[in-house]
Amino acid sequence: MSRNVLFICSQNRLRSPTAEQVFADWPGIETQSAGLGNDASTPVSSELLAWSDVIFVMEKAHRNKLSKKFGHHLGGKRIICLDIPDEYDFMDPVLVQLLRQKVTRFLPVS
Repeated sequence: MSRNVLFICSQNRLRSPTAEQVFADWPGIETQSAGLGNDASTPVSSELLAWSDVIFVMEKAHRNKLSKKFGHHLGGKRIICLDIPDEYDFMDPVLVQLLRQKVTRFLPVS
């Protein structure tokens, strides 16, 4: 059974889509990404939250905003803050390395 992993940042243009792509081929998980900003490429929705088993946010502010906006949809879901600032381009090698360091330990081992 695979676990559904959702990555969230502000605009869903750089950090969370990078994370979605980096872990797309990870065995035992499905990935999606979304943003909390009003003009996010893929906005966070109650459907996405219902789909997810684990939620990774890039900053503490994202966790706070997620709880405020979607608290009633989170129902005990695990939300992990990665503390990755918005200073990387899409698929930036440094960002990819950071994501691998911070996310891997929370994912199922194949």
